[in-house]
Amino acid sequence: MRAARLMSLVLLLQGRGGMTAAELARELEVSERTVHRDVLALSEAGVPVYADRGRGGGYRLLDGYRTRLTGLDRAEAEALFLSGVPAALREMGLQDVAATARLKAAAALSPALRDAPVTAAQRFHLDAPGWFAGGDPPPATLAPLARAVWRDRRVSAVYKDSPRVLEPYGLVLKAGVWYLAARHRTRFLIFRVHRFGEISVLEEQFDRDPGFDLAAFWAEQAARFTRSLLREVVTLRLSERGQRMLRHVADPAALEDALASLQPDGTVRLAVESVPVAFSQVLRFGPEAEVLDPPELRAMVAEAAARMTRLYR
Repeated sequence: MRAARLMSLVLLLQGRGGMTAAELARELEVSERTVHRDVLALSEAGVPVYADRGRGGGYRLLDGYRTRLTGLDRAEAEALFLSGVPAALREMGLQDVAATARLKAAAALSPALRDAPVTAAQRFHLDAPGWFAGGDPPPATLAPLARAVWRDRRVSAVYKDSPRVLEPYGLVLKAGVWYLAARHRTRFLIFRVHRFGEISVLEEQFDRDPGFDLAAFWAEQAARFTRSLLREVVTLRLSERGQRMLRHVADPAALEDALASLQPDGTVRLAVESVPVAFSQVLRFGPEAEVLDPPELRAMVAEAAARMTRLYR
């Protein structure tokens, strides 16, 4: 356990140039006192780590020092070759670079682990597009956008017939559809890549906001988008069984608020996309739910119940 932590500490310093004890403690999930002890142990083992004193100081490795990793076990080696998404790399025009990197990584493995790429590929495969979605070719604008993202270059883009200059921060592949997270003027926005008409990568670079977190930004925007679809609210009275079914029937984005609104008599307010969508959801409850509001939905369910009664009579 400690050996792995010491190696992680060296890699952190090697990758970032220098870090304070507090920063290392957060990354390694240990105390600052443990960091100090680990640094002392590394120094005694011959690793040229030293402390910069004063404001802005921290721990650093001697300039030019590089560690060589030769201790991958089989699980680590196989996980390494699962880290890429071949289809996504191909669509971004990075398949050749990725293939070269995999070859170099494979060459560095010990002979006993040379089959790691094959064993990983035989056991796991990522199929990004959703079901029933055609394998549409990637938009022509994806490759230049990917180059701009890697190089922090501004792009001149036409999006839905509107020209604008963007600072492309990152690309997201969601259910086979590519999205771009970019800053336009002072705001971060999400764009669907296939809606770009023209893309020109500019020579001008932009300074990234160091606080921008692509994964967190995407999660927030996706949740906001999902909530924005829930424009209607219906009121139901659920039986005890219906209350247990609620988790399986309600839209995930509406579930928390629905559970919070649940009354002792089973009355619940449920956010839905539309009345027709609510109709299909309520039918899944069967006799375990009564529609109280709106009257339009109640009438639709009553008519469906009457038709089913005639059908099964």
